[in-house]
Amino acid sequence: MSGKEIEISEVGPRDGLQSIDAIMATADKKRWIAALAHAGLREIEVGSFVPAKVLPQLADTAEIVRYARALPGLTVAVLVPNLRGAQDAVAAGAHKLTIPLSVSETHSLKNLRRTHQQVLAEVREIRALLDQLPKDQRPSLEGSLSTCFGCTLEGPVAEDAVLRLGEGLLEAGCDEIGLSDTTGYGNPVQVRRLIHRVWSHLGRESLHGIHLHNTRGQGLANVLAAVEAGITTVDASMGGLGGCPFAPGASGNIVTEDLVFLLEAMGYSTGIDMERLMLAREVLAASLPDEPLFGFLPDAGLPKGFQYAERESLVVA
Repeated sequence: MSGKEIEISEVGPRDGLQSIDAIMATADKKRWIAALAHAGLREIEVGSFVPAKVLPQLADTAEIVRYARALPGLTVAVLVPNLRGAQDAVAAGAHKLTIPLSVSETHSLKNLRRTHQQVLAEVREIRALLDQLPKDQRPSLEGSLSTCFGCTLEGPVAEDAVLRLGEGLLEAGCDEIGLSDTTGYGNPVQVRRLIHRVWSHLGRESLHGIHLHNTRGQGLANVLAAVEAGITTVDASMGGLGGCPFAPGASGNIVTEDLVFLLEAMGYSTGIDMERLMLAREVLAASLPDEPLFGFLPDAGLPKGFQYAERESLVVA
């Protein structure tokens, strides 16, 4: 990926759907994910392998993974909370597993019911599981450092704790780590500083992606800080769906549609066709007619004469 290319990882089918009461029909999920891929999204987090009684919205994740794997050029990502989730994800054929580790241990106990050390032990077991697979069949393993910019339950989170736990995730077997502003506390100065501290402490290859929320209106400003610092993958959710159900007030994922426009207008190539992205939004809206969808671009439309950033290729299949 060149310095002018940014990958947007769409997390709506997981982070978005887990945070609303409505349950999207499996057939509608498939249509939505297909429309997102048709628009040019190259990575989609399609679900989470958690017990159905905890998140009934995602009970069909295994079926969705199997369907999404057949979409050409798509990296199928899932969230796994533990070894059992990883086993199910591997069986379904996911390309990428993400395990969350909350820097705030209070949030970790709420979210996963595990301490830091228990989560790291799960990571070691997942690593052992993946290492048993042939190299060309191993999904990548990311450790997501949740609440790394602050926590609604604990308050401020020490950056040194982020570095220590990031190092722990890598030593336990994660291929990379990600930074997550689970509660929407981050600001651009903080985002830029923490990215550089992680790279200085753990190496540039340890961190490529960031997950930001717009809870307090800082989402796109924080994206700009992250991208200008050198981050190459940014999570977002169509229509701004989602948040964390275990962090009070943590609504507000970044709106995919607005993010694509911001980056393309600045000259960063996302590989996403915005007209097709709006068609994917129509699929989502029709599937969840009572769910509010956010975003400025869908209301205002593209400016007259708008031109995409230069790109090597745009998905047109």
